[in-house]
Amino acid sequence: MRNLLYRFYESRLEAELRPEDLPKHIGVLVDGNRRWAKDQGFDKAIGHAAGASRIVDFLGWCDELKIGHVTLYLLSTDNLSGRDKGELEDLIEIITSLAEHLAELGRWQLKVVGDLEALTEDSRHRLAAVEEQTAENAGSHVNLAIAYGGRKEIADAMRSILREHSQSGSSIDDLAALMTPELIAKHLYTSNQPDPDLLIRTSGEQRLSGFLLWQSANSEFYFAEAMWPDFRKVDFLRALRDFVGRHRRFGS
Repeated sequence: MRNLLYRFYESRLEAELRPEDLPKHIGVLVDGNRRWAKDQGFDKAIGHAAGASRIVDFLGWCDELKIGHVTLYLLSTDNLSGRDKGELEDLIEIITSLAEHLAELGRWQLKVVGDLEALTEDSRHRLAAVEEQTAENAGSHVNLAIAYGGRKEIADAMRSILREHSQSGSSIDDLAALMTPELIAKHLYTSNQPDPDLLIRTSGEQRLSGFLLWQSANSEFYFAEAMWPDFRKVDFLRALRDFVGRHRRFGS
């Protein structure tokens, strides 16, 4: 009976959402896997595996609503130094295996964004193969933020701009005259993609943790109490309902 009521509620929520009002790009901080595992009495790796399974569900919901771009924050640069070595190795393997599973499903164009040099050679090769395998897929564009940090992304963009203009023989003054927000955006990991309209974070935490710092200048934020493995389609639809109910003024 409870499941029937949830399905009815989901249908009602979805019927209220007009496709033209939905976000074109959604970013998600998939948070709470470890706390979920602790609450359930499971090992941390079980929590990460449950979170990975939820990602497949979530991308399916986005497909149903024709969300064209999704960015998933899976592993931060802070995680690389702040986690136990054994847990980190398990987490990286789970994330890499998740990326390979998503590629096997053949539904999405996958792009890995982050400092891949911080990962093992095996993970780098496997993730590069995922990108190559899915490059021609016609589905949504899904960014997998792995070993990602927003400050690092901006610093990498600036280094890329400096290298490009150094090779062209431009002077510092020439570069200063050309430096615009549009130029910087062109050199970000998400180059040529729309900025996220909506950022969702689960687990009740209310901070960005360095996620898409540049791109989120005009994003709407939604903070869900549910841990990521417990995040349901009805929770997602509530986030979208909240989004479409806001008046986005963009400074006006």
